[in-house]
Amino acid sequence: MTKKIFTLLIIFNLISCAELQQVVNSLPQAEAVLSNTDIASGLKQALDLGIDKQVSKLTQKDGFFKNELVKIVLPEELQKVDNTLRKIGLGSLADDGLKVLNRAAEDAVKEATPIFINAIKGMSFDDAKKILLGDDSAATNYLTLNTQTDLYNKFKPVITNSFSKVGADKIWTNLITKYNSIPLTSNVNPDLTDYVTNQALKGVYTMIAVEEKEIRNKVSSRNTNLLKKVFALQD
Repeated sequence: MTKKIFTLLIIFNLISCAELQQVVNSLPQAEAVLSNTDIASGLKQALDLGIDKQVSKLTQKDGFFKNELVKIVLPEELQKVDNTLRKIGLGSLADDGLKVLNRAAEDAVKEATPIFINAIKGMSFDDAKKILLGDDSAATNYLTLNTQTDLYNKFKPVITNSFSKVGADKIWTNLITKYNSIPLTSNVNPDLTDYVTNQALKGVYTMIAVEEKEIRNKVSSRNTNLLKKVFALQD
């Protein structure tokens, strides 16, 4: 029956919300009929769950650094810095430089996550309908499209403050100064704030995508009655 419901929903994907609701109302269901509000609330609940369960992991110590899905590695411009410093016996300094970039991201996500949660509240029923009928990353893609610019502007000053808080600014100033003083090397002056901000955002979206895929594909991950009812429509 759920496959039949899903097929009908796809057929009526381009019609109005009111017409879609009439179709859903006409289908036999064991539980109470889902309203537009229920469907939108279910999608918002799923995204809230993704943030609470997955993004919160990023705020912990080594949340980025020891998570291979989101670990921040050096930008291409600085990989030569890393390699050169290791060759001249400054491997520990290079290790510290990499670690503090991840520490800054962990600290920033801790401060900025509530801003991300608030962005979910603007989701309309039409948005929810498209997400429900979309692929495994439809919700994550929606958030990326609708929040990336605003979140970048929110994250960047937090990253700047975090660099100072975790000592990243001093470590990288020392590291880059040492590299630039080495004969026959080209000076580098990367914008690490911009780079780490973008990597922190990428990490947030990656972890939300992990939870979205879980909820869509594993019934056991739908831990509320609303999630079970709403996502049963796409099974």
